[in-house]
Amino acid sequence: MKRTSIVRRTTRALLLAGVVTLIGQSAAGFAQEASVMQLSGTLAKVHNSGVITLGYREASFPFSYINASREPLGYSIDLCKAIVNAVAQAIDEPRLRTRFELVTPETRIPALTSDKVDLVCGSSTDTVERRKQIAFSPITFFTGTKLMVRRNSRLKSIGDLKGKVVVVAAATTNLSAVTLVNDKRKLGINIVTATDIEQSYGLFVEGKADAFASDEVLLYGLIARHQTQRDFIVVGDFLSYDPYGLMFRRDDPQLNDVVRTAFHELAESRDLLEIYHKWFIRRTPTGERLNLPMNAQLRQVFAALGMPE
Repeated sequence: MKRTSIVRRTTRALLLAGVVTLIGQSAAGFAQEASVMQLSGTLAKVHNSGVITLGYREASFPFSYINASREPLGYSIDLCKAIVNAVAQAIDEPRLRTRFELVTPETRIPALTSDKVDLVCGSSTDTVERRKQIAFSPITFFTGTKLMVRRNSRLKSIGDLKGKVVVVAAATTNLSAVTLVNDKRKLGINIVTATDIEQSYGLFVEGKADAFASDEVLLYGLIARHQTQRDFIVVGDFLSYDPYGLMFRRDDPQLNDVVRTAFHELAESRDLLEIYHKWFIRRTPTGERLNLPMNAQLRQVFAALGMPE
């Protein structure tokens, strides 16, 4: 009898344990399902597809460009990859795949608003007007519009370009800046636009423009990439003020939180500084060297994010 009683009690205990296990598994399943159901915006889109799409630029060295194998790389690409890792953790999807989509200054915002891309990793200026359509990460770089001219041209500023031809990429703050100065000072500059900075640079090199207007850092990047230090120089005062940021869809609080948390963690770990040095101080993976120390403004931004002194 005692043995039978023990067997019965043991059987009941095992059955009870099984029920508890099933209840626990069901609860975990419901909790996971509820967690998934709570995702919204970009995080829900990425969770459902298993893919996050990054918009990249072809020739915005050293922010976003392609190497000889046509693989996207650069300072902004590295920052975007850090955000991708943060998104993967947020949606509990360690196997999240990354896809790259080429964008230009004219197509980058439409690509975001149409859900074609989820993040734009390039050299995009954070402006009030653009914020009406999309959102920006914390500032990643400070620069401004300047002019590239030929060393033997004797052109020193935009005032010297009266009646001459200036090429600039369409849909950029550079175009707005040059147009504003041209109209205000009645310089009569013939402004020619191209699709992107590489096309603009090509027109300038071919002699179809007297100057090329773009962000100072991109001009120096082009000179470094093409090794044309003996031929071209960057001149003039800043014609605009351009703080860069990574772009993503606005009115998306979950992604906004992930982006900002990722930047804080990058700053606190000093990885922001390491990524900066990789692209602006040391020789880049494709061999160029800009040797461009971080300015005080950007250092203050990174410090505010939590980067130790």
